[in-house]
Amino acid sequence: MTTFDLSPLYRTAIGFDRLADMLSNASRVDGNGYPPYNIEARGEDQYRISMAVAGFSESELDIVTEQNTLTVSGQKAGDDERDDREDREFLYRGIATRSFERRFQLADHVRVVSAKLENGLLHIELQRELPEKMKPRRIEIGGDRSTIDSTIDSSSESNRSTHIESDESKAA
Repeated sequence: MTTFDLSPLYRTAIGFDRLADMLSNASRVDGNGYPPYNIEARGEDQYRISMAVAGFSESELDIVTEQNTLTVSGQKAGDDERDDREDREFLYRGIATRSFERRFQLADHVRVVSAKLENGLLHIELQRELPEKMKPRRIEIGGDRSTIDSTIDSSSESNRSTHIESDESKAA
């Protein structure tokens, strides 16, 4: 595995520490693949995260966004697990009901629009909303350069005539 030394970036770049942290975290392998998930691009600025959370109800799932981090966690109610174990004997238990926590790094200006639980899948809809000042804007080419120059020239001439008048008034 290739490792990168990001210390020069910390020494010379100001305000990019979050980017460096993201690169460092991306190199770490998350051994826990539970629960499985998909990330879809549903348009130019729309995304969807779908997580397989079979066995969890809406009240057992928690979705939190904080500073460009989306955290999805599931906490199975303890009473249900005990009841299942006392009432039944499993020959094979393949449906996982363990607690989990998944974190996703969101880009700037990406926000969670909605979330719904449907057929054992948790769908989280995301939208990128660029502020008006960051959107590309077209600059119209207008005005003639000669009109700008003539405005400057006429103001210079009026200044010269003022100086001439004041010189004449001093002489008188």
